[in-house]
Parts: sequence; C-alpha cells; structure tokens
Amino acid sequence: MKTKFLVFASALSLMTIITGCATAPEKTAEQAPVEVATITNDYPTRDRVEYVLNCIAQHGGLNYINQYACGCKLDKLAEKLSFSDFEAAKTFTYLSKGQTGDAGAVFRDPKQSKDLRTRLKEAEASAEKSCFIK
Repeated sequence: MKTKFLVFASALSLMTIITGCATAPEKTAEQAPVEVATITNDYPTRDRVEYVLNCIAQHGGLNYINQYACGCKLDKLAEKLSFSDFEAAKTFTYLSKGQTGDAGAVFRDPKQSKDLRTRLKEAEASAEKSCFIK
C-alpha cells in the first residue's frame, strides 16, 4: 500500500513538473518589458544580524518579544535610511563620541555629519516607538 502511494505521488509530481513547463506562457515581442523594482532595503545580512543582536542586548536579553521588536526596528530604519546613509551616520556617531576636542571635531562638526546623525536619531526614536510595547 505504501509503495503504491509513493509511486502515485512520484508520478503526480512528475506530471505537475512536465505540465507546468509545457503550459508556461511564451514571451512575445508584443509584451511590455517588466520593470524591476528598485531595492529599497539594501542592508546586508551581516549588518542586520549585528544590529538586531546589539538591540536585543540593549533591551535586556534574548526573548521572542525583543527579537521581534528589534527586527521590526531595523525594518523601520531601512524604510527611512539607505544602508550607505545608515552606515555613515553610525560611523560619524561612533567617531564623534570616541574622540574629544579637535580630533573629534572632524567627525562631529561637518553639516553632513550633523544631518546624518540627526536623521538616524529621529529614525531610531520613531522605530523604537513603533516596535516596542511600553
């Protein structure tokens, strides 16, 4: 009985594959080209994982609620900042806090640095409010 079922399932799978391939619509010259959507979420996986793990640590450790909320927070950030802006803002923030006086002024004082750090801070505050239950 079991072998009959396996043979039937295998034959059904094979027929589905063959039929699916045979009935696929052919491309014609009259069809308009398909536009590819632009990538709005270009954060690399490594950076996503790092951000989420740091967020989880800041919010008291690993549990389902923190894991979900931190993933949500990163998704909200990705909607507001491209990865290059996010990366530059994090770099400016890190380097401006790490050095005092004239050495830190190079990272702290330029308009681009102030704008990016402000955008990141606002995006993180908004994401925190949206994703975390208080």
